[in-house]
Amino acid sequence: MEQLSKNGFAPQGPVVMVIMDGVGIGKYESGDAVKTAYTPNLDFLCENALYTTLRAHGTAVGLPSDDDMGNSEVGHNAIGCGRVFAQGAKLVTAAIDSGDMFKGATWINAIKNVNDNASTLHFIGLFSDGNVHSNIAHLRAMIETAAKENAKKIRIHILIDGRDVGETSALEYIDPFEGFLSEINGKFGVDARIASGGGRMYITMDRYNADWSMVQRGWDTHVHGKGRQFESAAEAVKTYREENKGMIDQDLLSFVIAEDGAPIGNIADNDSVIFFNFRGDRSIEITRAFEEENLSEIDRGTRPNVFYAGMMQYDGDLKIPKNYLVSPPAIDRTMSEFLVNAGVKQLAISETQKFGHVTYFFNGNRTDKFSETLEDYVEIPSDILPFEERPWMKSAEITDYVLEAIKSKKYDFIRMNFPNGDMVGHTGVYLATQIGVETVDLALGRILEAVKDANGILIISADHGNADDMFEHKKTGDVVVENGKNKVKTAHSLNPVPAIVLDCAESGKITLNDNIDGLGISSLAATTMELLGFTPPADYDKSIVKIT
Repeated sequence: MEQLSKNGFAPQGPVVMVIMDGVGIGKYESGDAVKTAYTPNLDFLCENALYTTLRAHGTAVGLPSDDDMGNSEVGHNAIGCGRVFAQGAKLVTAAIDSGDMFKGATWINAIKNVNDNASTLHFIGLFSDGNVHSNIAHLRAMIETAAKENAKKIRIHILIDGRDVGETSALEYIDPFEGFLSEINGKFGVDARIASGGGRMYITMDRYNADWSMVQRGWDTHVHGKGRQFESAAEAVKTYREENKGMIDQDLLSFVIAEDGAPIGNIADNDSVIFFNFRGDRSIEITRAFEEENLSEIDRGTRPNVFYAGMMQYDGDLKIPKNYLVSPPAIDRTMSEFLVNAGVKQLAISETQKFGHVTYFFNGNRTDKFSETLEDYVEIPSDILPFEERPWMKSAEITDYVLEAIKSKKYDFIRMNFPNGDMVGHTGVYLATQIGVETVDLALGRILEAVKDANGILIISADHGNADDMFEHKKTGDVVVENGKNKVKTAHSLNPVPAIVLDCAESGKITLNDNIDGLGISSLAATTMELLGFTPPADYDKSIVKIT
């Protein structure tokens, strides 16, 4: 790859990038936990540093349309790669619309396996149209195609959302889907049914090895049919809501659909299994459970011999899974690789919940470092408990480590992620989210002083919004009210995010660039390169700063 050239600027201290995950710029007074939080440090920086806003959703991060909310994965891809690549949702939709998915070897082999063995085709995945991890439209298309191709028995294992969509919207997806299955069964003479499920934060979709007990519960539910039995998914949802007042969809307990006491959808030898999430982070562990010969993290009991495939390849370095339906975006020439080639010493740090984002996703879906000598990755273990119970998370521990790293003068570039605005925002608990934002602000104050002492440069931004939009709003801007209460929103927002640059050395050489309205967070890569003293590659998206 080409080498970076110098731009004539020599920073006196380190460039420190703070990604305030899920902290956007809201447009409503009600429901904005960022605006109502006590944030003196962020307020100071917005008023006294170089400040602009960046787009962090839709086409600005490679998603199909500007109606699509951004997320942490595509956001960190964009920040670290400096350009916009077509992302999972867009790639899968295109592959289905063109028919290319169904012409590929993986799909053909999955169908051939069940047809040759008169066995069952299983689909497991997030059951919504949030378009962050999955899309129910993709599932419908695959079921209909499988039915046309004579897959006679189809079972669907649903992971209920309530996080990227309304927090109690499960029946809005289950009821129409049951009607769809009824039509498919009648039209093609197949037996397609929902077989098991549970909330996405209770079963199956753990990430970064944070809580393998979720995968254990999912494995037992989907594969072995162990758990509380119901006649239908709708009955399960209604029962759990009645028994657990205030429980939202993402936390729903696991359930198994049964007839006469026997589960209708156990996964058995010679079956085919498709995990239809396209996003990688919450797909890797369950994939490992199906694919690895020796797995110590959970007790799988008897592991069925199945043909397993993912919607996409979730980890290109580790080749997980072996079979996948759609190839992920080919991302190369990332900022980290350029900086390593230029000899820049880097630190990437977050807690478990976002560690993979400042490493794997930031580096273009690459697990390995570009250099063992020039890069350090530090993971602070996250607590395993509901985030609303500890909204400060590990912000203090992350900050402690970064302060020592700045003092050590070991690093030229430090990047860090505070997950609070996103992870606590997803709980829908307003006060806890407000505290989470205030915690990040407290950390910003500490980091600001350390960067000042080192004559460094501070960059502050976010990967998408969340905490800035905690209530559902009508098109008029009024809050949606249900049962006398504001309707809680747990999904990401479509709002822009802040972009702040503070030259603590006061060199006087850094100003905002011209014509930067409408830029996306992909511009942060070129910005960082400029501040480190390099001219960004010609095809990188425009920097928000210029060196004078």
